[in-house]
Parts: sequence; C-alpha cells; structure tokens
Amino acid sequence: MARVTASAAVPAPAGAVGSALSLPESVRSALEGRVERAVRRARRERRPIVASASVRLEPAVDLSAAVLRARRPGDRFHCLEQPERDGFTLATLGCAIAIEGRGEERFGEAASACRRLSSAAERDDAAQDPLAPPASGPVFVGGFAFAPGGGSAPEWASLAPGQFVLPELSLAREGGEARATLTAVVDGDEAPEAVLERLERRLASIDPGAEMPLYDPDPVSSPRIATAAPPEHYEAAVARAVERIRAGDLEKVVLAREVRVHAREDHDPAALFASLRAAFPSCYCFLVGTPELAFAGASPELLVRREGARVQTVALAGTTRRSADPAVDRHLGEQLLHSPKDREEQAIVTRRIERRLAPVSVWVAAAEEPVIVRVQNVQHLATPIRAQLARPRSVLELAGLLHPTPAVGGEPWEHAKGLIPALEGLDRGWYAGPVGWTNFAEDGELCVALRCALLRGPVAHLYAGDGIVRDSAPDEELAETEAKLGALLPLLS
Repeated sequence: MARVTASAAVPAPAGAVGSALSLPESVRSALEGRVERAVRRARRERRPIVASASVRLEPAVDLSAAVLRARRPGDRFHCLEQPERDGFTLATLGCAIAIEGRGEERFGEAASACRRLSSAAERDDAAQDPLAPPASGPVFVGGFAFAPGGGSAPEWASLAPGQFVLPELSLAREGGEARATLTAVVDGDEAPEAVLERLERRLASIDPGAEMPLYDPDPVSSPRIATAAPPEHYEAAVARAVERIRAGDLEKVVLAREVRVHAREDHDPAALFASLRAAFPSCYCFLVGTPELAFAGASPELLVRREGARVQTVALAGTTRRSADPAVDRHLGEQLLHSPKDREEQAIVTRRIERRLAPVSVWVAAAEEPVIVRVQNVQHLATPIRAQLARPRSVLELAGLLHPTPAVGGEPWEHAKGLIPALEGLDRGWYAGPVGWTNFAEDGELCVALRCALLRGPVAHLYAGDGIVRDSAPDEELAETEAKLGALLPLLS
C-alpha cells in the first residue's frame, strides 16, 4: 500500500512532519477512477454512491491534533482514543453524508442506512489489510441519545437522537500502523474533477506537525460553577427511587444530575480532549463536534465491540473513590469488591446483558467474578462478557439490543424508563448513550458516553449519574456523583 507523502509544493526532509499531505500518484489515479465510476453509477442508479481510497500514514503524527487543527467553522469532527490500547486513535473531519434517526427504531434505521451506502461502494480493501489498524478505510462515526427522543433541549440542538456521519477524511492508528482514508458520496450532479479536488484539499489541510493546545493552568478569571438543580433535589430523587425499589416496583434505577461551568470565553474542545486523553489513558476518550457544539468525555465503559461473529462487552457497575496512598487505594478497592450493595448492582447489570445477548448468540460467557477497574479519580467493578453470534448482526444493531444497560438505565427497564425523567428533571441528550464507529463490514465499537461534558460556547454542561438499589443512601449517592464529576471539573475550572 502506498504511503501519504509530504506535498511536492512544500518539500520536507525524510522522516519530517509539519508539511501538507498529498496523495501518491498511484493512489490519486485509483481514486480518480473510482470517483468517475461512482458518478456514472449514481446517474444510472439514481442513488448516492460512495468512492474512497486509503493510504498509509506516518504513525508518529498526532492524528487528533491534526484533525482539530484543520477543522473549519462549518465542519463536523470526531475523535476517539484509547491511549493504553496500543495508542488506538480514530480522528475524522468533514461530512460526506449524514444519517439521522429518531425514536425506538433509531438503531435499526441507522444500521440499514449504513448498509445501503456500504453495499455498492467504489473502494479499496484497506480494511482487509492485516496490518491495518481497527477503523481503517471508510467508517461511519457518531452516536445515539440516551432516550428515543433525547436531545430536544436547546443545548443539544445539532445532535439528533441518532446520528452518524461518513467523514470526508478519517485517520486511524494502532501500534506502529496508521491509515488515512478519503471518502466522497456522489449523486451524479457533480463533476468528478471537482470531487477529487475537494478531497485533495481536505487532505492538504492536515498538518502532520500539529500539537494539541492545553488549558491555561493559571487563568486570569475562574469560571462560575452552578448546579442545574440543588443537591437536595438529587437526594430527594434518590430517596423516592429507594422507596419504589423497596416496594418491589424495580430492582435498580440510575439517576443523573447536571452541573454547569460558565466561563468568560468559549470553552476549547481541543484543549479539553487533550487533557482527557492525558488524564484517562485507559478510557475511551471521545470528542464529537458540530459547528455549534462539542461533546467530550472519558468513558471507562465499553457498550459493545464486534469483530465478525465475535462480540465483547462489559458490565460496569459499583463505584468508589481513589486514594493517593497505594495501601488505602487497595483497601478501598477490596471494600468495593466485597460490598453487598455494589455486588448486587453489578450482578443486575451482568444478568441483563447475558439475557439480551443469549437469543442472538451461540454462546455467552461472563467472567465468574468482577474485577476492579481503576481510572484517575474513581474505581469500578467490571465483569467482562464475550459472545459468539449465531447469525450476522451489525454493531449498531447490537448496540440497540444492549442499550440501555442497567449500568445507566434501570432494571426492569420497562419500569425504570418513565421514572428516570420524572425524578431527574433533565434532558440527558447523548449523556449515557452509545458513541463510536462502524465500518463497511458492520464491525466497530461503541462506548457509553460517561464522564462527559457538552460544550456550547462559554457554557459547559457536565453530567454524572449513579445506580440506586435497595440499600442506597441519598447522601452517599450524591457524594458518588461528586466523585464522578471530579473527572472533568478540574479540567474546565
């Protein structure tokens, strides 16, 4: 496979970064042919056709920094990193086509729309390259709101309840391999030359030497922090939920709260993302951007990963704080591991995931005992779960099957789904919804959008929730949400 090179217009010494990128002539010629065929087919078949090409990229490039530096005011952008997973990164820019869905069927609708576009694309086989990192080739990036109609509040405008974008440019890396992919969706009305020129401009906008900005550690003025509702409101909601659980109406319900950070200037999504990936290298660090907003977070929770017939997920429930003293930190983890309240919460989530996967799987296997997952400021109980699919199902359909797990919703869900908005009094939007990617083979992965913030100009909306069970105490649950909010508050204030 050819490698992206520094543009001939801006020569660069061997191994150097910092110059504009351009396509090798062989790749340019192949892409030109695909675009021409796609245009002819779009006219003949009267439907949009995808054309794309992929090339190797120098793995030393900071892919997210390059994308965020190159974004224009009207661009959509998306970054997903898990640094400790051999440097896994997916960074995308622009929008060749957008898919939106609403309501209970939004997962299936998104999967069907992606499948239609993927089925007859003019592309290379980058994803089949054994050296290619996950998410190589053309990919769809996006996510879903927590609720079928979630995100109706003004601050969420421009993120639909279900929204996936096929970007014009995607950059993927894992280990010592990286790939760049250019993608166009043509409808037959645009000249092939214009399409090719637009894609080349997009690639040339990437600066391989781009670096991430950082927040000012000593700002001139401190932001104002305010809760959307008084803490007493959350404690009262927890108390009412415990009453319902003890009455036998349900086993568990997750309740969230919102805190707002008001700054004098617009929050910088690139600076926040840089801080998140540095502070939470084991988490799924994500950034979803539109011209109006950015949604960023560092989630410890995988909702689903599909690789062919193999499925992975994790039941994550039960939380305690961290300590700077290693002995105390280990003690806190042992207390969590043996806490009847947290083990009950963990078991509820594990059982539900197993039940949901069983009808579509040859087998489902959960670890016999949960393990401790430690991130910067908290530690959780987690049970890894694997499955073998009985027949093909896309990763988006699997996400719809699993979402929401009791880790972010409740059990039974039929009883919890009406209680959550009534007690919370907020629009979760994409908080606690699935965020991630899927490729043309319908593989991919989605995390649960936790430890997150919605940035809209000078206001940042932070969200955190906690699982309520029979033995929950309102003051303790409030303290647990404070610990979770502590993941992002120091980065924004």
